Amino acid sequence: MPPSSLVDREAALSRVRFRRALTLLMMTLLLPGSAQLAAGRRQVGRVALRVWLGVLGTLAVVVLLGLVWHGLVYWMASNTVVLGFVRLVLCVLAVGWAGLFLDAWRLGRPLELHQKQRLAMVGLNGVLCFAVAGSLLFASHVVAVQKGFITAMFGDGVATAAHHGRYNILLLGGDSGRDRWGLRPDSITVASVDEDTGRTVLFGLPRNMMNFPFARGSVMAEQFPDTYNCPTCELNSLATYAADHKDLFKGYPNPGVEATKEGVEGITGLKINYYAMVNLQGFRSMVEALGGLKLNVRDRIPIGGVGGPVTGYIEPGVQRLNGFQTLWFARSRESADDYSRMARQKCVMNAMLQQLSPKTVITKFEGIAKASEKLVTTDLPASELGTFAQLAMKARSQPLRTVSFVPPAIDTGAPDITKIKSMVHSAIARSEAKASSGGKAKSHAAPAPKAKKGFSRTHQSTVGGSIGNLHDGYAANQSSDLSSAC
Repeated sequence: MPPSSLVDREAALSRVRFRRALTLLMMTLLLPGSAQLAAGRRQVGRVALRVWLGVLGTLAVVVLLGLVWHGLVYWMASNTVVLGFVRLVLCVLAVGWAGLFLDAWRLGRPLELHQKQRLAMVGLNGVLCFAVAGSLLFASHVVAVQKGFITAMFGDGVATAAHHGRYNILLLGGDSGRDRWGLRPDSITVASVDEDTGRTVLFGLPRNMMNFPFARGSVMAEQFPDTYNCPTCELNSLATYAADHKDLFKGYPNPGVEATKEGVEGITGLKINYYAMVNLQGFRSMVEALGGLKLNVRDRIPIGGVGGPVTGYIEPGVQRLNGFQTLWFARSRESADDYSRMARQKCVMNAMLQQLSPKTVITKFEGIAKASEKLVTTDLPASELGTFAQLAMKARSQPLRTVSFVPPAIDTGAPDITKIKSMVHSAIARSEAKASSGGKAKSHAAPAPKAKKGFSRTHQSTVGGSIGNLHDGYAANQSSDLSSAC
């Protein structure tokens, strides 16, 4: 045979061997174990193929069930045992798949390839190994972060049933940590959520409310059987009182929370299921993790002031604020009053609910999880996470109703408790009536405060960044659709 024919034949065989080696790698990428079945290692191939088909089958079943029963997905995402198992499976798959790639490379007989072909196969095999195994290990890391987040944030406390079809969650905001309940909360809100529809009413309580009763039979009711009445007896001072009288709250892990809860229950008549204490400095980290928060800044908002110098301003306009700016948007009292600030805080709550989308959570999950550990202290048990995740998703698609017990409706120094409870009952009844009427309630603009002048559809007066004024009230504090009042 002429030398040229031998060269051509060798070149042709080399191309065949190279294509075979490439094919084995691609088979391993698309169907792990198929390369081993085709190349003679049938036992290894059958085991790998069965494992892969089993994983795909399980995933398909979970997806199909999740489409029918969303609760399954939320339960799996919040159950630490399931998360631990998923993490283990991902790690095993990563190691096993990488091993199959190496075996496929060996089955491709690299020593029979030309040097350039060998180098190309080594490079491709390395890329596939690191890409596939790395992706699985990163997914395992994300699952580990979720598991750690749930373990750090939520305990194994007793779950409580909805009261008259609603979950009532006490939301407290202030510069506080787990061991700093002597500090007074700046923000006190009850989120009352329908257990079926997720339709939510936010009840805002002013921190300076005085002369109110406590829940019957509570620790604080024994100390103040009539009303909480003294020169410094404001609602947000209950945390300090409890910190100074811890012996009264034996058996309660958070005396300040318990005292505040008993006051809120006495004022509203609502039975509180759980609480969430939001550390405002941690809130700043959360907003940063989200990439900022889009808010409508209606007036120039001072940064600082009230006991300290004004160090800057948040300028008007619809803009994305960073964590520092969002914190001051919610907290600033310079050139404003407490009730204007309460209205702005509700707008921040609404923005968080609307902008914390599933896509945002997935793409920025690790940062959000780390920020959340510093953000919230809560007694919500991990077993209830799935339930409340579903309710939060339902709430996003519906208008938030707000009711605040502030002037002009309520005199915070001498509140009409009967009227407050009537306002609570009326707001819940209206919310549930809309939910039961079928379909989504019509979204209409929040009613502007009933001022004799200065308010119209084309121009609405603002004070401290909130529509309204102290005399006539602020729109975001009394609204059937919070989004339109912000």
